[in-house]
Amino acid sequence: MHDHSANHPYHLLECCVDSTASAFAAYRGGADRLELCGNLIIGGTTPSLSLFRSIRRECNIRIHALIRPRFGDFLYSEDEVRMMEEDIEAFRDAGAEGVVIGALTPDGDLDSEILARLISHAGSMHLTLHRAFDMCREPERALENACQLGFHTILTSSQANSCLDGIPLLNRLCTKADGRLDIMAGAGVNAAVIKKLLSETKLHTFHMSGKQVVNSGMVYRNPAVSMGLPGLDEYSIWQTDEAKIRKAKTVLEEH
Repeated sequence: MHDHSANHPYHLLECCVDSTASAFAAYRGGADRLELCGNLIIGGTTPSLSLFRSIRRECNIRIHALIRPRFGDFLYSEDEVRMMEEDIEAFRDAGAEGVVIGALTPDGDLDSEILARLISHAGSMHLTLHRAFDMCREPERALENACQLGFHTILTSSQANSCLDGIPLLNRLCTKADGRLDIMAGAGVNAAVIKKLLSETKLHTFHMSGKQVVNSGMVYRNPAVSMGLPGLDEYSIWQTDEAKIRKAKTVLEEH
């Protein structure tokens, strides 16, 4: 299969996926790389190595693994930090090209001590600071800390629920980064949003899921039992839509 990331394009489209079906759809749609997660419905957690290997067997595409041991905040115990260290080593040894990590102090700063520990296990992997950045008290100071720690990319929604709501901050971050690391926009990203961000910011890297909701193939559905999260139907499956990825990729290519 063709390796979409071989030429390292100036404009880059990353797709976050949590299943083989989504990964293959993102690949066919032209994504340059994958952020591999488990459980995107709760914001993403560490994926399984078997999922990584299943995708790697079929797709010659860069894979960055999310390292997040649980749902919730980014304040981690010593046990959780040790888990993350082991997971980073496992994905490094399995051949993942990058890891996506983050940790905060109780006061809302990047936890530089924990992050330095995690980074020490990553070897030469690409380092992305995930949206723990969006929960930081002072984003511009957090960016400086991320540069000092050696991160290559910050994934951010500009500390808003949608990246479109924080274009002034995105521009300040791009200016402050000054090429030392890459600012990657995420949250609410689609082809139309990319077009707007290309015209109003200096961004060139974008992160999206291209989500569609697919109806489960289950015929028998026990009406008395729910296995899903409250308010969410377990028979509605989130999956990447190949057409949405292709449309976003086309916007980048035409730009």
